[in-house]
Amino acid sequence: MIDPFDVTPRPVEQGEYPVWDEALGLVNRDLAATLPERAPLRLMALPGWEEDEDPHEHVHVALSDGTWWGNHLPDGSDADPVSALFAVAEAAQDTVSERLWQAWPVCTEHTLGMHLREEDERPVWWCPRDHVRAAVGALGTVQRPPRARGARRS
Repeated sequence: MIDPFDVTPRPVEQGEYPVWDEALGLVNRDLAATLPERAPLRLMALPGWEEDEDPHEHVHVALSDGTWWGNHLPDGSDADPVSALFAVAEAAQDTVSERLWQAWPVCTEHTLGMHLREEDERPVWWCPRDHVRAAVGALGTVQRPPRARGARRS
């Protein structure tokens, strides 16, 4: 067995996992719309833990500094774009929320943390006040990041 604490994660290059890359691009649009001061999320990879495991990697959604939180993207979740988007959005939410210690994304209408849900066979950000805020990748069309306190409107 490989010691996972003795392995350095490696940045995943664009194009290695094209379906996850595309999903991450949509999630990064939501990150930019809600936390514009943050650099885009990225994919990081570690080798499989078991020595007899097929030579594949465990891919995580990480902050720009390469740190992440939670489990790797599920094997097979890159089989289709919808599964990939759901898996990447869920992993991104775990990483952003836990590494930055804040709810993400937040419904600007109700100031509540949103959750993933499936609607019309696509992942959406759902507000606990029982409404869909936007499809994953489309938060920029319905909300803007909160203004800093004391900021003036122009």
